[in-house]
This record gives sequence, C-alpha cells and structure tokens, in this order.
Amino acid sequence: MNEYLQPGSFVDSDHPAVRAFAEKHARGTDDREKAVSLYYAVRDDVRYNPFQNFLADDAYRASKCLELNVGWCVSKAALLAASARARGIAARVGFADVKNHLTTPELTAKMGTDLFVYHGYAELLLAGKWVKATPAFNLALCKRFRVKPLEFDGRADSIFHPFDEDDRRHMEYVSWRGEFADVPVAEIKRVFGETYPELFNLGPAAAQRQFA
Repeated sequence: MNEYLQPGSFVDSDHPAVRAFAEKHARGTDDREKAVSLYYAVRDDVRYNPFQNFLADDAYRASKCLELNVGWCVSKAALLAASARARGIAARVGFADVKNHLTTPELTAKMGTDLFVYHGYAELLLAGKWVKATPAFNLALCKRFRVKPLEFDGRADSIFHPFDEDDRRHMEYVSWRGEFADVPVAEIKRVFGETYPELFNLGPAAAQRQFA
C-alpha cells in the first residue's frame, strides 16, 4: 500500500497547505469518520468549475486546487486523495468516461459532445475495502442546477446519480479507465487534446470563464 500512502506529483499529500487542510477537516475517532469529514470539506469548500487551463500541469494538482479554492473533478479528486494520505488513509485516484445529459449549452459547445472522458473520482481504503468518493459538485451548484448532491458515508461507493431531482437523465457511466496512485496527466492531456480540441486549447483564457 506504500504507493497509496506516499505523496505524488499531483496527489501532493506532503504539501504544507494540503497537510494543514487535512488536519483541520479530518474529524472523528476512526479513519471512516475522518474520510467522511474530508470528503464534505473538499466537496463544498472548493467550488467546481470545468473551465480550466488543461495545458498547465497545475490544473491537475491537489495543492493548486486548494490554493485557488476552485477545481474540477480531477483536481478535486486529487485533493481528497492527498488529504486522506496526509492523515494516514490509503487513497488513489480513479477515472471513468461519463455522459452528462444535463451539461450546459456553453460547455457542450466548447466540448462538442456530452461525453466527459477521464472524469475523476477518489478511492479510499476504509475497513479493508476500496470505496469510491466523488467530491466534484459542491452543494450550492447542485441546488442551483437541481442535481442530487452526492453523499458519502465511507461504506458505499459515492458516484453520480443517473437522474436529477426532477427525474431527468443526468449521468451515465460509459466506461471505466481504472485507478492510479497519481494523476496520469500526460495521458489525460493526450486524450483531451484529441477529444476536445477547442476546450483543451483555451489555455490561460479558460480562467476567465465562470461555469456557475
């Protein structure tokens, strides 16, 4: 389990800010309770925004996500995994391709599709079992778009709901890409560049866009 407890380049659990965040938010008497409190801190204290400078390595890094207090599914998953490792909980990042049937028109126009490749989530080792946790959408965003917020109890997988609050189709998992000790940035960049050429090449201008 060493690779899931040691700091990585992007799951940088040794970064002082990440360690301070983990110490502040990991509340409870056991790993499960600490993991749950970390999940909600990452989910709700860090705002979700899919418009990122995907050319920059920092867009995928846990500590940068924390510094900006804004992230997307991959950097928020990296932050949750890094925070868990900082408290001695084995953690890794995982990826899947999902269809978002409720994505916004602007994002669809930039992506050219409703397929999100390399959607990121975290996996935490709790009570001898790997449990998926998806801290991407903060609660305020869910309420605004009437999307069911993802809860996490440290026992069952927390992955996107297939339907929203109004029973409209929401997320559909198309395929799974596996779990990793660190974010496979080079491969994600390659696939993003092929799948979303316009969005991928927004570069620094992406930071000027506000998703919510």
